[in-house]
Amino acid sequence: MSEPSSQKAPGALIGAIGRERRLTIGGMPSSPFTLFLIALVGALVAIVGSAFTIAALREGLLGNQLDGWWVPVGAVLLGLASLIVLAPLARAFQRWRAFSDAATRRDITAARVARAEADVQSWITLGYTLAQLIIVLALQFVLANHLAVAKTFIFLPLIIETFPLVLTAFWVNVKIFLIAEVFVLIWGLVVALAMFAPGRAGKPLRFIATAYVDIFRAMPAVLVIYLVGFGLPLTGVPILKDLSLTTYVVIALTLTVGAYVAEIYRAGIQGVHWSQVAASRSLGLSYSQTLRFVVLPQGIRQIIPPLLNAFIALQKDTALVNVVGVIDAFNQSMIIASNHYNLSAATTVAVLFIIISIPQVRFVERMAQRDRARMRAGGA
Repeated sequence: MSEPSSQKAPGALIGAIGRERRLTIGGMPSSPFTLFLIALVGALVAIVGSAFTIAALREGLLGNQLDGWWVPVGAVLLGLASLIVLAPLARAFQRWRAFSDAATRRDITAARVARAEADVQSWITLGYTLAQLIIVLALQFVLANHLAVAKTFIFLPLIIETFPLVLTAFWVNVKIFLIAEVFVLIWGLVVALAMFAPGRAGKPLRFIATAYVDIFRAMPAVLVIYLVGFGLPLTGVPILKDLSLTTYVVIALTLTVGAYVAEIYRAGIQGVHWSQVAASRSLGLSYSQTLRFVVLPQGIRQIIPPLLNAFIALQKDTALVNVVGVIDAFNQSMIIASNHYNLSAATTVAVLFIIISIPQVRFVERMAQRDRARMRAGGA
C-alpha cells in the first residue's frame, strides 16, 4: 500500500535541496588568476634581484683585477639561469588561458582541469622564486661592503696558493679517522656485549659498561682529547708516555665515540625479537653461540645506517685534534690565517670535509631507504 503524497513531500524536498547543493558545489571553479598574479610578481622580483646581483658581482670582479673571458661568460650563464623561473610561469599562463576558454564555453570539466594545472604551475613558480631569492640574498651577503666578505672567506689567490699545504694536513685527519673507525667498531661491540652479560655473574660487567657509556657520552670530545693528549705523557707510565700525539688522539676518539657506538650496538641487539633467542636456545645453542650466529648478524644489519652516521660524526671530530698540537687541516688553516690575516684557508678545510662527507650522507640515506623498502616488502 503506497504512502500518501503528503508524507513523501518532505523527503522529496530534502532530496531536491541535496541535489541543488551538489550542483552548486560542482559548478564553475573560480579563476586561478590571483595565484598566477602572485607568482608573476614574485618571479619579476627574483629576476630583477638576480640581474642587480649579477651586475654587482661582475663589477666587483673587475674592480679587483680579476678580469677575463670567464667574467662576461659567467655573467651571461647566471643571467640565463635566473630566467628558469619563467618556464613554469609560462605554463601557468597557458593553463590560465585554457581556463578562460573553458569558462567561456561553460565546460566545467575542462575548467577544473585547467584550474588545477594552473595552480600547480603557479606554486612551482613560487617555489623556484623562493629558492632564487635565497641564493640572491646569499650572494648579496658575499658582495657586502665592496666584497669584504668574499675577500675574507673566499680569496681565490690565497686559496690556490695554500691548497697544497691544507691538503697535506688534511690527510692527517683522514688517517686518524680511518684508524679510529676500526678501533671504535671493535671497542663499541665489546662494551655492548658487556652490557648484556648474563646472570648475576655478569652484573658487575653490566654496571661498569653502563657507567662507562654514561660518563663518556656526557663528556665533550674536546675535553677527552685534551685529558688524554696532555695527561698520559705526564703520568710517566711506560709505553703510554712515549706514544705519538696521533695515537693519543685515536685513543681519545675511540673512548668517546665508542660509547655512542656501544649504544647503537645495544639498540640493534635489543631490536632482535626475543623469540629468536628462545628458538636458538631451544635448539641447544649456548648463550655465546646465540649471540654469534643469531643475534649479532640480525642486529648489526639493522644498525648499519646509524653506524655510518656515527662515523661521519667521528670524521668531523678529527678537527678537534688541534687542541693537542697535531697539525691537521684545521690547525694548518689557523696558521695560514694568522700569517695572512685571512680565513680563506679555513674555507678550503670546510670544502674538503664537505666533499668527503656528503657522498657518505647520501649513501647512508640510500641504505636507509633500501632497508625501509625491504621491511615494507617483508611486511606485505
